[in-house]
Amino acid sequence: MAGAYFTRATLQFLRDLKTNNDRAWFAEHRQRYERHLKEPALRFIEAFAPELRTLSPHFMATPRSLFRIYRDTRFSRDKSPYKTAAGIHFRHDSAANAHAPGFYVHIEPGACFVGVGIWHPDAPALRQIREHIVDDPKTWKKASRNAAFTGHYQLEGDALKRAPKGFDSDHPLIDDLRRKDFIGVQRVPQSFITNPGLPRELADTFQRGVPLVRFLCDAVGVAF
Repeated sequence: MAGAYFTRATLQFLRDLKTNNDRAWFAEHRQRYERHLKEPALRFIEAFAPELRTLSPHFMATPRSLFRIYRDTRFSRDKSPYKTAAGIHFRHDSAANAHAPGFYVHIEPGACFVGVGIWHPDAPALRQIREHIVDDPKTWKKASRNAAFTGHYQLEGDALKRAPKGFDSDHPLIDDLRRKDFIGVQRVPQSFITNPGLPRELADTFQRGVPLVRFLCDAVGVAF
């Protein structure tokens, strides 16, 4: 088996970047970023591509799966120029951005996690998902409440305080209908991320979330 893609040096770089989040420091340590984060991430994405195809042929593992290290600070009070975590998003091949069904890996010292589902869908997609839950509650409950899923994932994300417009506040699934994000999150230890067998282990972890992703794909009208 080949060596690990991500190592303690990856995590240490992110720790140091969090402490020294400025352009001068990053310029001085760019080689560390390239060597310990960007290059391993691209190798990992390439290695994971065949594993991803075993889950579905409609999700992409390409260099674009790795989120840029640079923050968009235009509308933020926080002007720190760099992200202090690495994100890898295997999004649906019908999508142009991250707001689509997908599989996600988050690498951050002390806060690594794996995610499945859809984050911040636009208004039409959000309504489609809610309507699909109302129309097919049995499949939704099977996808989001089966033991393989709940034994590892938790549904997280933003939610409305009240029932969304056009939906019954007394609906038995109102807590789900109030959701604005439909993402299952599984916290993982750093040893999961630094495991040389990460591609296979990650595929096994994502497999438990496949019913949720399939339901969301059906809801927004894209193939799984």
